[in-house]
Amino acid sequence: MRKVININRKWAFTKETEIPSAIPEKWNFVNLPHTWNAIDGQDGGNDYYRGTCCYIKELDREDIPEADKYYLEINGANSSADVYVNGKKLAHHDGGYSTWRVDITEEIGIKTMIAILVDNSPNQEVYPQMADFTFYGGLYRDVNIIAVSNSHFDLDYYGGKGIKVTPAVDGANARVEIEAFVTDAMEAQTLVYTVKDAEGNIVAEESKDVSETKAVVDIKNVNLWHGRKNPYLYTAEIKLIAGEDVLDNVSARFGCRIFEIDPEKGFILNGESYPLRGVSRHQDRWGIGNALLPEHHEEDIELICEVGATTIRLAHYQHDQYFYDLCDEKGLVIWAEIPYISKHMPGGRENTISQMKELIIQNYNHASIVVWGLSNEISMSGSDDDLLENHRILNDLCHEMDKTRLTTVAVVSMCSLDDPYIQIPDVVSHNHYFGWYGGDTSMNGPWFDNFHAKFPNIPVGMSEYGCEALNWHTSNPTQGDYTEEYQAYYHEELIKQLFTRPYIWATHVWNMFDFGADARSEGGENGQNHKGLMTFDRKYKKDAFYAYKAWLSDDPFVHICGKRYVDRVEEITKVTVYSNQPEVELFVNGDSLGKKASAEHFFYFDVPVSAETKLVAAAGDCRDESLIRKVEVFNEDYRLKEKGAVLNWFDITEREGYFSLNDKMGDVMSSPEGMQLFAGIMGKLMTVGDGGEGMAAGFEMNEGIMQMMNGFTVIRLTSLLGTAGIKFTKKQLLEMNAQLNQIKKPE
Repeated sequence: MRKVININRKWAFTKETEIPSAIPEKWNFVNLPHTWNAIDGQDGGNDYYRGTCCYIKELDREDIPEADKYYLEINGANSSADVYVNGKKLAHHDGGYSTWRVDITEEIGIKTMIAILVDNSPNQEVYPQMADFTFYGGLYRDVNIIAVSNSHFDLDYYGGKGIKVTPAVDGANARVEIEAFVTDAMEAQTLVYTVKDAEGNIVAEESKDVSETKAVVDIKNVNLWHGRKNPYLYTAEIKLIAGEDVLDNVSARFGCRIFEIDPEKGFILNGESYPLRGVSRHQDRWGIGNALLPEHHEEDIELICEVGATTIRLAHYQHDQYFYDLCDEKGLVIWAEIPYISKHMPGGRENTISQMKELIIQNYNHASIVVWGLSNEISMSGSDDDLLENHRILNDLCHEMDKTRLTTVAVVSMCSLDDPYIQIPDVVSHNHYFGWYGGDTSMNGPWFDNFHAKFPNIPVGMSEYGCEALNWHTSNPTQGDYTEEYQAYYHEELIKQLFTRPYIWATHVWNMFDFGADARSEGGENGQNHKGLMTFDRKYKKDAFYAYKAWLSDDPFVHICGKRYVDRVEEITKVTVYSNQPEVELFVNGDSLGKKASAEHFFYFDVPVSAETKLVAAAGDCRDESLIRKVEVFNEDYRLKEKGAVLNWFDITEREGYFSLNDKMGDVMSSPEGMQLFAGIMGKLMTVGDGGEGMAAGFEMNEGIMQMMNGFTVIRLTSLLGTAGIKFTKKQLLEMNAQLNQIKKPE
């Protein structure tokens, strides 16, 4: 009978790469899960350690149960790893987000020393290599020993479970095909296939000869898995039996459901419209990195459910199996993808294929997953024949391995609508940041209308959108100010535009939580992407969190925005309240300002500010309180201060009627003198691509990227170019500002 022994405790760890014959006393000892980038991968500077580290574990024979065969199971080693047992190299694996196993049977002795060299160094073969998140190195998920009989369910093929369950709903019933994958089967062995309902009752059972590795069973009056409304799960189990002995058994939970994605009606689940409105999730945490424990996954899923989401895009790689299990249980509809991201590498094709095979084989049975993601923003620098061929191979592979699900891609905003790679998958989604990275919020809905008109038969979604917010505040929020108030305004506008267009098959906020991105130096706290609806440590729900809760959650609540923005200089200040109730009343120091109704769930009040002003919002039985106070001088603690910035916006000399670094690039370029100034600067940044097209900072200079750049202030654009390796000194910026101060703004 199979036994799984967890061996997470007490691994010797070092950044030395030579494997010793015995564990040196000077090495540190760590418990798994573990990453060596939990601190330096989140503090900014893009200088976190990327290299090879060594983990060593010594096993005593008496601690391992008697068995015919032993496998080492590694559930996550980022991003490449080599396994040595008693000094002998047994395996190499590329891909940091999936499960893989190594047969170590022949090497087991009285003392067995397992050494795993894990490497997250830059290279040109293993994805990801270019992306806006930290590539944490380490053994960051569980490591187990699996002890089995000679005859057992497969443990060698791409980390699979040895069981594949394919339900097909037919009216009120379902036919369920259960496939077993058996290694070293023997004559006279049998397979017993069982299906149980959620309460553990047997609803179907068949016994077959071991050579019959497929069984089809019927479920009468099937209980459908219907998202968050009814995430009903059955369990399929297979036992491998010899005489009276159970040699091995495997099981998988599954759900019976039908879905389709219609270009006009969006996502349809079991014949009913089921709008997919949700978030994206990265797997890391503040001070922990990607080395998560079960309670971290549980907290994340509860918070995502609280906001009212019906879907999660699990970006940009395979997540922990436990989290997929939670998604099944909670009824979240999932987009699962591989880390084929940002930069197409001609030498990386085999790695995209192997990571896709692992993703599908290891996750095939999860009811929550409906689409396989082929890539993310891969056409950032344009697409070529090799990129297109890679996508066609992956798309065909997905359809060959899984007849039940669809394929998708996340397309970068600047990608041409005529790029042929958009036509490869079954459905598409776009990453748009109009209103944050250029453009303005009003552009989002019309863009989708234009796409829908041009491609009426292609289902289209919004795979990323968002803006950054930290603990900065203002009563006059503007694009790029990193205030919580602008983020709230941005999401109010996007909600109204996206959620009212039923043809948009799914929307995924970028991101549910702030996450580690060590190359970033934005917003005054380096090393993070702050687009989350919650902070990196999961301690604070930003106001935008409640904007989504107002639209998506049925749990009654009311929330006053701006709780961290206490000091106000104005006599009358705007206060925003979010609620999923039809009417809100606001009290100011006990006096009612009246009731307001809003079909959009956003309620706005003009509030007189006194020395101490207590606010109470009432909506049905729900209450929320906050405090604001009148001050004479703006509290500078609320104003953005860039950490390590070459030049902050408030250090810039402005001349009335003339341009400065604080003006938008598009406004400056609208004047002939501004155009001439930046033509020279852009000329220094430009290179020529393989096809002769203009490139800047590695990006194809097409209409989309120019439109995006025009929406940035000049100072913010120079800061963002820094992440692409283009640095401006303080002297250069001041000289540029002096030149802009000589260019008069158009009347």
